[in-house]
Amino acid sequence: MLLALMTDLHANREAFAACLAHAEQQNVTRYAFLGDLIGYGADPAWVVQTVMEYVGKGAYVLMGNHDVAILQEDKQGMNPTARQAIEWTRAQLNPAQIDFIAKLPYRIELQDLLLVHANAWAPEKWEYIDGVMEAMRSMHASKAAITFCGHMHVPTLYHMTMTGKTGEFLPTPENGIPLSKQRRWLVIPGSVGQPRDSNPAACYATFDTETLELTYYRVPYDHETASAKILRAGLPAALASRLLTGN
Repeated sequence: MLLALMTDLHANREAFAACLAHAEQQNVTRYAFLGDLIGYGADPAWVVQTVMEYVGKGAYVLMGNHDVAILQEDKQGMNPTARQAIEWTRAQLNPAQIDFIAKLPYRIELQDLLLVHANAWAPEKWEYIDGVMEAMRSMHASKAAITFCGHMHVPTLYHMTMTGKTGEFLPTPENGIPLSKQRRWLVIPGSVGQPRDSNPAACYATFDTETLELTYYRVPYDHETASAKILRAGLPAALASRLLTGN
């Protein structure tokens, strides 16, 4: 199985469509969407509906913190920009789409693989993996050999030896990385809909479950159109400018 790993779509239709088209060219056989389908972007209904269609064809999908926020009255934990986007987003979704989001799981286990949005130790608390210590904590919290997660918006790969020594590196796009069975791994594909590593190109990754080869990709897309749509929707200008700079 060649699994496409896409996370933090953030209602960005142009980025998501570009990544789906690119993945199809790689002959991907199944998709995993690791949460935050919505929030920030101008096309939440289209993105959610598209994910629902892929789920009908066997895709996996997780709950993210922006997804769960549309189900909650109390959004005080979110910054004002994110809160404004979530309040606008909820009004764009129909009841079937909201019901779909409400039923999303916080974790999915696939044999020796774990899918989560934020981390393995408390998937519903949304704590970040922003360094080696947090990555180690997440890997220790799961028996899975390989964990895939989003939330960080920057493509990163962590590895841990049998003795517990943990390291990280930033992967080079389109260079296959064999994930040795002698180590444990934590894979962050980066964000489809709002990259934050000074590169506006969308991020996703593929994983071959037979060869254990992981490949990261950067996919250019029409980020100027996506940015302009955010402004036309009346959403905060900062959300539009981030797409132009990748920050």
